Amino acid sequence: MGFFIINGLGFNCQNERDNCPNNSLSCKKCLINILKNLGFEPTSDLTIFRVVSDEKRVEIEKEAIWQKFLDVLNIKHVIIMEKETGLVLLNSPVSASSIDVDLLSGFIQANITFSESNEVSGNNDPSEKTPFFEFQYENFNILLRDGDYVRVCIILDHKASMYMRNNMEQFIASFEGEFEEKFQSLRETGLFDNKGMHDHVIANFNIDLVFPMTLAHAIPPEVMDQINENTIQKAIYDLTLELLSRKPFFYINNLLNRVKKIVKIDPNTLLFEIYRLYEKKVIISKPIENILNDMEDKNQKVQIRTDKIKPISAMLVSEDDISELRIQMEILDENKQKELIKGLIKKGKIAERSLDYLDAQKEYEKAQILSREFSCNEENKKSARKLFNLEKKQRNIELEFAVETAELAEKNKDFIKAINHYQKALKIMENDIIYAEPDPRIKKIKRKIFKMREII
Repeated sequence: MGFFIINGLGFNCQNERDNCPNNSLSCKKCLINILKNLGFEPTSDLTIFRVVSDEKRVEIEKEAIWQKFLDVLNIKHVIIMEKETGLVLLNSPVSASSIDVDLLSGFIQANITFSESNEVSGNNDPSEKTPFFEFQYENFNILLRDGDYVRVCIILDHKASMYMRNNMEQFIASFEGEFEEKFQSLRETGLFDNKGMHDHVIANFNIDLVFPMTLAHAIPPEVMDQINENTIQKAIYDLTLELLSRKPFFYINNLLNRVKKIVKIDPNTLLFEIYRLYEKKVIISKPIENILNDMEDKNQKVQIRTDKIKPISAMLVSEDDISELRIQMEILDENKQKELIKGLIKKGKIAERSLDYLDAQKEYEKAQILSREFSCNEENKKSARKLFNLEKKQRNIELEFAVETAELAEKNKDFIKAINHYQKALKIMENDIIYAEPDPRIKKIKRKIFKMREII
């Protein structure tokens, strides 16, 4: 079977060239006839080429998905107007760019009227339609296309790609077909309801690709097995979990950049795998309103849980608690002041030996605040040293965890995960102040990362 790409769109012909019933025609002429029979109007810039292998087809799909993503990033605003009057029927901002829609619609109507006039265009045949209007407005590019009822206006950062032009034609056909009754009602009665149109715009222009993303709550076991068998998809999934541990959403662009920092993968390939997870509904878009509600609920639950399990000393560390300690210090002589501060340091030591580092940190901090305020220099130095050593101990624990996790992933040949955790270890060793001398493991880890990237 022949597989063809027509202006970026795939078409699977069911006939082999040797037994094709239309072998008297070239493939291009045959496909143009098929398009005409389907109601399309092929133009002179139509491009058709045959894909000769599955590998080539995958490469073309990757390029198409990459272009789709670039097109979404290029879109700033989508405006749909009534064709005859210029009335704005739908205003869908995609970015935070501020645009005066009423002023823009007037500008568009004036430009179209001017460009369609016989005196300017020299076009004496009113039946000849201009497929697209393109011009600039302020710092933006504008792409316009007329349908039977509506005029679709897309505000862009840069000029439209061929893929976007083709997509716009398909969009107008499906949009007017879906909402034809509403457009007829508008012309007959003046009444109009744009319900459902915004979602149609989002779906057809793939605008949800720039929405906040999250992971599906339930992923079928067979889909999870497929992810685990695909090295890149597994890395994407693991990094997505890591991003979601910090906040309840992520953006595809951020995920792309995060993976690229770990391993040198062609962006087309990386986005292709992300998009496959998106199509399988493993990665899903999430409206910002839902995210804000989830964040509020999560913060409330965390606060309740923290209040229940917080140790006594942690609950006492407040401005009121410090104020009480200050009052005690003011009525004590110098020796008693030092004893009180030493008592706080002792409590910190006990907590530290019990591996309760948060509690220890709070006690040391109280001791440092009071010793500084009441000029207890020796106690101030001691509490500062205790805080420094505690921080060093915590960083060492983080470092050892990162290295152990990376080594285990490397042993299991999960190289992308291994590189990710080795990079975390390097960051601790190279950037943290507690490492005054270069750690001898730095060079070894860098060599490991280099070798694993070569394997990938």
